[in-house]
Amino acid sequence: MKISFLIHNAYGIGGTITTTFNLAGALAERHDVEIVSVLRHREHPNLTPHPGVRLRALVDLRREKDHPLHSRPAKVFPSAEYRHHQYSELTDQRIAECLEATDADVVIGTRPGLNVHLALQAPRRVIRVGQEHLTLDNHSPALRTALRRAYCRLDVLTTVTEADAACYRRKMRLPGVRVEALPNSVPDPVLPAADGTAKVVIAAGRLVPVKRYDLIIEAFARVVAEYPDWQLRIYGKGEEQDRLRARIETLGLWNNVFLMGAATPMEAEWVKGSIGAAGSNFEPFGMTIVEAMRCGLPVVSTDCPYGPGEIIKDGEDGRLVPVGDDRAFGAALLDLVRDDERRRRMGRAALDNARRFAPGPVVAQAERLLQEAIEARDGGQRPTSAPGGTHHTLRTQGYAARDLAHAAAAGALRTVRKGRR
Repeated sequence: MKISFLIHNAYGIGGTITTTFNLAGALAERHDVEIVSVLRHREHPNLTPHPGVRLRALVDLRREKDHPLHSRPAKVFPSAEYRHHQYSELTDQRIAECLEATDADVVIGTRPGLNVHLALQAPRRVIRVGQEHLTLDNHSPALRTALRRAYCRLDVLTTVTEADAACYRRKMRLPGVRVEALPNSVPDPVLPAADGTAKVVIAAGRLVPVKRYDLIIEAFARVVAEYPDWQLRIYGKGEEQDRLRARIETLGLWNNVFLMGAATPMEAEWVKGSIGAAGSNFEPFGMTIVEAMRCGLPVVSTDCPYGPGEIIKDGEDGRLVPVGDDRAFGAALLDLVRDDERRRRMGRAALDNARRFAPGPVVAQAERLLQEAIEARDGGQRPTSAPGGTHHTLRTQGYAARDLAHAAAAGALRTVRKGRR
């Protein structure tokens, strides 16, 4: 099978890039795989692709940033997609040329705007797979409306959780499109797992408001009050760094809480801890949760939509606490800090339970899904997992009408605001 991934910018950092490289690398063991990066801004990617994966770019910003077509707004990439300002008539043209010329059996889009390109421009001979790394409810009404119009032309739509797949089936009218959950995979660890003896809690990811590192710091202050020899190490970089550092100073935690910066690979850091922490208000999947568990750490996480609840088995391999509740978060951390045996037992369970996110099981599921889509196409069919019937049609039409109304209201409000300037 020849498989082509279409990604925004393979030369940056982020969860979608990591998961795309992981899946592409695992598939490359048995298939012909390439990653097509729409944009490129540097010589080498931050992550090293599998030796069997080819990487190429469509627009090199180092040389083409001032191209005349790049100054004109994109027409195919949906304007409601938050990356729209980075796209242009030049990217429209290059993506269209790439899709028209592809000899791949399967092309996989990795964000909503690229899935729209795929749906509208990929030839029918190609299996068109749209990946959703966020969630349907996270998209604006205007974007959901644009996706309804385009996604019905896809062959397969994958989400990273069962909850989001169910949401798409319930709220979107996508006849003939197979909607399935395909979780992200994490490579098999190469280092020995954590043994639960280190007095270290670890959190990792982008330092942005939605990740709520402030909540983790507040919760950890309760740990330090009883166990001043414990540390919290936060890995990552982002806009919240200065604010988090100020909060650490205010709480007097400079000897206990450390902003470590970004680290690659994170595995070498996870195994130095005994507990993982994730405080997000919203988490489509929870890549760092799986990474921590695959290194033998039980994870304390907020039970936010949708990922953590499908990864962590509360009380068995980690803890789930209410979103935004630093008291509950601190109490859950303390439960594990106080009880060495429980912490180690849950760490072993985390290691065992997270094996379902290893490349092997996830790639096997992906291969089955793609092969069945090819067989259905060759047989003149388009199998769908979406529920049918009049009731479902009326219900999805209701969601569509609501999104159209909200999008129209938002557009009218923007017009009024512009008129007041």
